[in-house]
Order: sequence, then structure tokens, then C-alpha cells
Amino acid sequence: MVAFGYTLSSEEHGPPALVRNAARAEELGFDFVSISDHYHPWVGAQGHAGFVWSTLGAIGAATEQIEVGVGVTCPIVRIHPAVLAQATATTSLLLGGRFFWGVGTGEALNEHILGDRWPRPELRLAMLEEAVGIVRRLWSGETVDHDGEFYEVDNARLFDAPQQPIPVIVSAFGPKAAEVAARIGDGYWGTSPDAEVVDRYTGAGGTGPKYAQLDVCWAEDAASARRTVHEIWPNAGVPGQLSQDLPTWSHFEAAAALVSEEEATSSMPCGPDVGPVLESVRTYLDAGYDHLYFHQIGPDQDGFFRFWERELRPALAELTARQPAGAR
Repeated sequence: MVAFGYTLSSEEHGPPALVRNAARAEELGFDFVSISDHYHPWVGAQGHAGFVWSTLGAIGAATEQIEVGVGVTCPIVRIHPAVLAQATATTSLLLGGRFFWGVGTGEALNEHILGDRWPRPELRLAMLEEAVGIVRRLWSGETVDHDGEFYEVDNARLFDAPQQPIPVIVSAFGPKAAEVAARIGDGYWGTSPDAEVVDRYTGAGGTGPKYAQLDVCWAEDAASARRTVHEIWPNAGVPGQLSQDLPTWSHFEAAAALVSEEEATSSMPCGPDVGPVLESVRTYLDAGYDHLYFHQIGPDQDGFFRFWERELRPALAELTARQPAGAR
């Protein structure tokens, strides 16, 4: 079965708006919401970056049934894994077990703020594996001592441990990361409809849901939607390793200045038509994903909610009835 969710973009909306949007998403029948965990926005035009763990507490009070996840936290530099174990455990209790936690190796944009050295990708993967192991041990409620390669934990115990298991969904960009995700995670978080990486994950023994975000910009006309993307989300056109290694929003703005409107929107449905959105969904289903969530770029979230209710949700129901997830 395919689940459809909605992005709570911490970079574009302040905490009160994120809480309202989460409640609205529940009201309109989304299966889950995913909220980003950033210290900075990608570019200044986005304008926000609240503390996700405070926002999640408010979302827990404002919703009753919808699943809520973080997509994704980097648990290796900015916040120690032992602290994140406590944050995630408390969040799960407040959400009544509706919480799932996405983790990944992060970006320098958010993780450099304390002056720590930004590790190379292979080292970050090793740090992620150790960090997740620490968090899982602390979730058990037992007292934990740990003297590892990257982290130390001294006589730590969660007195408010999770009452239900918290699924850990691991983000992976390439084959080696997909194998780590299979080894340490309860699901996979991808960034593109790349069937090869999904197959690498499942071939390495990975099980559980497979998540991906679909960027869209609904608007009354396609031209205004493209302008919105180019203004608010030009980082979509910043390629490859740059998105992980650039340390500030001003660096992203400099890189994005080289990105044309066409480059920023070339793979993104823009405008009022449901057809391009369905085609994007179809490519992810064909690649093996079963949890897809929509990131409406720009301020018009209400317009997207109307689009979801009137057109997109019924069309998705018809599409998934004809084409099961993973059919290739």
C-alpha cells in the first residue's frame, strides 16, 4: 500500500505556521507529515529555521492520528546522539507512538555551527552508524556507557524511554550508504527515483518503508509557479556534493545565482495541472518507493491544500489502484 504525506518545510515557514499546516494535513487525510531539521535555511529568501524538537511538541498537541516524522536529522555533529535519544523518546511519547525518525549524514550548512570539522562522506557514514547504535541502546531504558571511535556516553539512562519502537528511516544517496541504511535502519529515505539504489538497499537486506519527497509548486499558472521556485527554492538546481559541503546560506545564494529558472524547475511539476504531478509520482512508484510526500514550494500552502483535496488525492487513488508500488 502506498502512503502519501505532506512536507512541513522548516526553512520556509515559522513554527506556528508549521503547526497549523500539520493540523490541516491531518484534517485533509494525508497519511503522514515530514518536518525538516535545519539550523539555517538553504537561502535567505526562505527565511526560517526553527528548532524542530520544540515544534514537534506543539504538533503533538495539535494532532491526534497523523504520523509525524523528521526528514531528516543529522545525529553526528551538531547535537550529540545521547541528547537526540532523549529528544526522540520524548517526542514519541507526546505523539503517542506516531513518530518516526529520519536520519542521515547531513550538510555542512547546519552542522558546522559549533566550529567542528566537517568530516568527509565515508567518515560521516561511520559516525552515523555509531550514533544510531547509541540511540537505540538508550531507547531501551537501560543505563548506557559507551567509549567508541567517535562518541562517549557516561552512565546515561532515559527515565522516559519510548513506549513503542521508533522506526529509524535512513537517508542514503549512493550504493555504499544504501548498504549502511539496510544494516542500521528500519526503512530507506531516498532523494531521487533511482531504482538501482533502492535495489541496492533491498538487496543488502533492507526492509520497511521507502520514503521520498516530491518537490512541486502549485499555482494558478505555470509561469508564476516557476518564478516562485526560482526565487524561493533555487537550491534545487545546486548539484551534487555542493549541497552537502557549502557551509552557509550565502554560499548557497552565490551558487544559486548561476542556476537559471529552467534549471531550477526542469524536473519539478509547476502550475495547476495534476498530470505532471502524477507523472512524477509514477516514476517514484516504478523505482520502488511506497511513502511519497509533497513539498509545496512557496507561501501558497492553502492553494496546494485545495488542489490536494479536489484533484490530487482522487487522482492518486485512481493511479495507485492501477499501479502497485514497486511495479517495474
